[in-house]
Amino acid sequence: MKIRRVHCIWFGTVVGLFFLSCTPRGDYKTLIEQGQFKKASRIIVSELNSNPNLTESDRLNLQFELERMRRIRQDFTKNEKDILDYVKKYVPAVNKSDLRKWEASNALEALTIDGEKWYFNSAAPNLFRLEPTLKALKQRADSLELVASPREKFALDEHIQKIMTTAIRMGKRYVCPVNLKIKHSISVPANVVPAGKVIRCWIPFPRDIAGRQVAIKLLSTDPQRYIIADNEMTLQRTIYFEKVTVKDSVTNFLVEYSYQSYGVYVPIEADKVRPTPSRPDLQPFLSEQPPHIVFTPEIRELSRQIVDNETNPYRVAQKLFAWVDNNIPWASAREYSTFTNIPSYVLHNRHGDCGMQTLAFITLCRLNGIPARWQSGWEFQPPDDSMHDWGEIYFEPYGWVPMDVTYGQRTTTDEHLRWFYLNGMDSYRLIFNEGISDNFYPAKVHFRSETVDSQRGEVEWEGGNLYFDQWDWNLEWELISRQ
Repeated sequence: MKIRRVHCIWFGTVVGLFFLSCTPRGDYKTLIEQGQFKKASRIIVSELNSNPNLTESDRLNLQFELERMRRIRQDFTKNEKDILDYVKKYVPAVNKSDLRKWEASNALEALTIDGEKWYFNSAAPNLFRLEPTLKALKQRADSLELVASPREKFALDEHIQKIMTTAIRMGKRYVCPVNLKIKHSISVPANVVPAGKVIRCWIPFPRDIAGRQVAIKLLSTDPQRYIIADNEMTLQRTIYFEKVTVKDSVTNFLVEYSYQSYGVYVPIEADKVRPTPSRPDLQPFLSEQPPHIVFTPEIRELSRQIVDNETNPYRVAQKLFAWVDNNIPWASAREYSTFTNIPSYVLHNRHGDCGMQTLAFITLCRLNGIPARWQSGWEFQPPDDSMHDWGEIYFEPYGWVPMDVTYGQRTTTDEHLRWFYLNGMDSYRLIFNEGISDNFYPAKVHFRSETVDSQRGEVEWEGGNLYFDQWDWNLEWELISRQ
């Protein structure tokens, strides 16, 4: 049985929140960039309390800047000793001058906040992903560990080779389906919200995508009353629940469903690709989308260097794809809501996670007249899994095809296999989202925890948003069958 419709104010996504017009006394944005959070907070609080001319948008913008600083502090909690202790496990002779060197190269992420240096929570593991000597050292250590405790690895290239072969042989775009079952739960610990109050909960829910993600069957929910967002109504689909809290009791939410996911391959011949047609339906995917998809001078100059004189859209996309793949290594990232422009961060720091790599690639594609858009959810490589972001790209006359710049160019002499993830996708995906920062239905009243993506869920009550540190989530999956 479905719950009644809930009508709420618009404020669900905080889209472009950082860039809403606001001119308080003092340059609080510069202070935040300089790590002077206390000074910035005093300016913002003073403005909120004393300026009667603030618009509602201005007020929300200022309130979120306070929240953003709080979230940044949560992402930077490691001190110098923590980093040294981690690195010493692999490099016993490490010293503080090594840390300064790695900080200068952006391999070790740190912020000075109110005069104290703090390191990103994943800075030490990321160091072994980004610093070449340490990366090689870690790879050797991991290989020895695998020899001692071997584990089965998913044969990804064999799987995508099968998709390519089957798609060409059958003359179909969608092939090699897999059937999966998902159990996604959220639990709010006892007494986080006072007893007798309603908790509102959004859990990501799979999108119906013709040919690609189909046969979605809802198996069970807790509670039994819910709202599933209409597939066409929002680009970030969810199932919505409400529950009243009970004193000293955990509040649980759960959804179980099954679905069928197809692999995709479109054999593109570059010489047949034509310039993007001038069509209204493609225009949004050629445009800027502040705050994260913006054609900054830095992006324009980088694009000029990468593309040079190439004009064929597919070959341009190959150049952009290869540049991101070769120059932006994957690393764990802090929460997206703490950034004002993700691609700018990526280009400055020369690393990023899957969503950051994807946003940089999408921005470069759009700048070059190639329509590109977001997709995200989860990836599965049995027995492994992860939240993941990727996208779709448009080539005339082939239409929209999936792409995943994080998976990048495959290591092979087969050119078609090498570029598979520029115009193909493996079968093991779960798609919740086909856009960034879209509105939820029902709308969220308070700030979202994740302002760009939607993979874990969102929780709030009348007293405000519950951030990720105030509740727990879990996604379990089961491979039912595959072809």
